[in-house]
Amino acid sequence: MAEEVLVTRRRRTAVGKWLAVLLLALLGVSVGNARPDNDLDRRLTITGDSTSKSLAGEALGQIKKTVRGFSAIDTNYIEPQHYNYALMLQTTYNYDIYWLKSSYGQQVMLSPDAAMRVGPYFGWRWLFLGYTFELKNIGVKDNKLKKEFALSLYSSQIGVDLFYRRTGNDYKIRKSDFGGNVDVSKLKNVDFDGLNVGITGFNLYYIFNHNRFSYPAAFSQSTIQKISCGSWLAGIGYTRQSLDLDHEKLKEVVERNCDVDVKIDSSLMFNSVKYYDLNISAGYAYNWVFAKNWLFCSSLSAALAYKRSQGNVGRDESNDFTFKNFNLDGIMRLGLVYNNMRWYAGSSIILHSYNYHKSRFSTNNIFGSLNVYVGMNFGLKKGYKKHKKEKKE
Repeated sequence: MAEEVLVTRRRRTAVGKWLAVLLLALLGVSVGNARPDNDLDRRLTITGDSTSKSLAGEALGQIKKTVRGFSAIDTNYIEPQHYNYALMLQTTYNYDIYWLKSSYGQQVMLSPDAAMRVGPYFGWRWLFLGYTFELKNIGVKDNKLKKEFALSLYSSQIGVDLFYRRTGNDYKIRKSDFGGNVDVSKLKNVDFDGLNVGITGFNLYYIFNHNRFSYPAAFSQSTIQKISCGSWLAGIGYTRQSLDLDHEKLKEVVERNCDVDVKIDSSLMFNSVKYYDLNISAGYAYNWVFAKNWLFCSSLSAALAYKRSQGNVGRDESNDFTFKNFNLDGIMRLGLVYNNMRWYAGSSIILHSYNYHKSRFSTNNIFGSLNVYVGMNFGLKKGYKKHKKEKKE
């Protein structure tokens, strides 16, 4: 009986250990910048016999060791952050393109004007918070339908992208084709408020050569890449998209601007469609240190995605359709950074591409952002103060 109890306790401890590690990994915490809490074990109140105390202490030690491994680096290739705090001013340009195509050749590409947002950011170790606002909307009533939230967390070993977007209804027609008898040149850059898109999802990826390659050096400025290096990437992701199209308003806009009767293909005459996307991805990223304190990063990942879609065509609910298939998606990141540890400046581009194809209907969506920033770090860490004093002595 005593042996069975001991085995049960060991199993529970192992499960608790790996659940804790998984939770911290999903949060993308850069724990290498966090201070070790030497009093943590003393603050824990462990009940039970001496065997329970020993097992719990061993499990806690293993969790600490595993979690610290997420930020383990080779200092010959990567210089860790010397400061606790950061201030930054960032300008962000958001891009969004939606391309709808029917099985009979009709198509329309829609996108809003690029929106510029400006705002300050404050960072403490791995935590970075800020707020940006659109300059063109100062003193103007906001589009209440438009909501955007994006968060990227980078540790040495694991990265996470979270995004929530409601695009609003300020689209414009960029390209179109409604048949040979329609002069679509008159439709270019015409306003169209009949499309609303919602995107919610996440990407979680693992960096294999994390000891020598630093994603944070390129996209969060929390380390410095000293020697050029690359790494393979692998990940998983989930995305949910909703697409509402007022096809009657589309017909009205086309006919008003082109002075011709237009018959919209039946496959474009839907009210709403919802897409569910589960994917696995693989890719490669490379940090090129082309001069002292300068870095250029290029990263590309392709994702094999399983798509499931539900929606309705026109006003007839009996026309509900469901299809399942596989498609290729992609994520591209580019970054240019100057960082001398105290001051930094640079720019980055992050683009997501999602594709849905079926014989009767297909969509392509590309969204992303261009960031331009300048900032400074301050509050030198104690460990680096001691290091400097030792050098002087």
